[in-house]
Amino acid sequence: MSCPTVQSPRTDALRLGGLIVVGIILLLFCVLSGPSGFGVPALSTPVGRAILSLRLNRIAAGLVVGAALSCAGVIFQALLRNPLAEPYILGVSSGAGLGAACAILTGLGAAVTFLLLPVAAFIGALIALLVVLAVAGGTRASVYNLILSGVIVSALASSILMFLITTASHEALHDVIWWMLGNLQPTSHVQLIITAIAVLIGVVIAWLIAPQLDAMTLGSEVAHHIGIRTGWMTALGLVLGSLLAAAAVSLAGLIGFVGLVVPHVMRSLLGPTHRRLIPSTAIAGGIFLAVCDAVARTLLAPREIPVGVLTALCGGPFFLAILKLRGRKGWIE
Repeated sequence: MSCPTVQSPRTDALRLGGLIVVGIILLLFCVLSGPSGFGVPALSTPVGRAILSLRLNRIAAGLVVGAALSCAGVIFQALLRNPLAEPYILGVSSGAGLGAACAILTGLGAAVTFLLLPVAAFIGALIALLVVLAVAGGTRASVYNLILSGVIVSALASSILMFLITTASHEALHDVIWWMLGNLQPTSHVQLIITAIAVLIGVVIAWLIAPQLDAMTLGSEVAHHIGIRTGWMTALGLVLGSLLAAAAVSLAGLIGFVGLVVPHVMRSLLGPTHRRLIPSTAIAGGIFLAVCDAVARTLLAPREIPVGVLTALCGGPFFLAILKLRGRKGWIE
């Protein structure tokens, strides 16, 4: 990972202002877009008010989930010093998905979905991350080892999940498959609010430890010599990233590559300093996912494309491009 650099405050202000303006325009587009047509629904009718409520709920879910996945990507990339570290690629999202799916398929999450699903997803995410690091050789493993380990853990989690699906009832099967593809329609306002609070706390903690993350990008030895407790910081960051990914998965299912695409774009625009990068990435990630969801529900209207499919179509080529470009420049070891 590159070292933090100093940029002109005027340049930062202009770029941040431009991003805010673009974000407002894109969110307005999300409010106006839907399978029922482009524009504001007829608020004088119950149907129109219901349509607007559904759109606003999905936008809110997109902002929460996108912020969580993007910040998790920033944290993993800083701690592991690997540009391709991301919850989906590292297998963390798959582990969280397996944990949450177990709660859904067993019916344990029916009564207390807003509480049990995030807990089950977090346990699955943490177990998956520990397995990936153990197989890859620790936090100092090369990006190729991490990618291969993430693929192995994802495949293993998917295999277990497929086995569970084959034994599931018809009702549970429908719920899990749609959830696995990524869906921003929250099951309840309580779940959305609790997840939003958890993500907000996670983003604030990530912002508070931003100077330590800057130091960790220089390497564990350098960070240790300037007074950073590297072992504690690595553990805190990995748990925090897993918690953010688990919160996103428990609300919206498996949505990949948001934590890869958005941090790279924001880092190229605003630089690698984490005090700037974390809040801007959280905002941009939320807007990005909300826009993807708006496109997914209008592109083939009245049919709806799962948002996870659309982010994978966008993120897959982006991932391959970064892998090829950074490998050629020698950034990936």
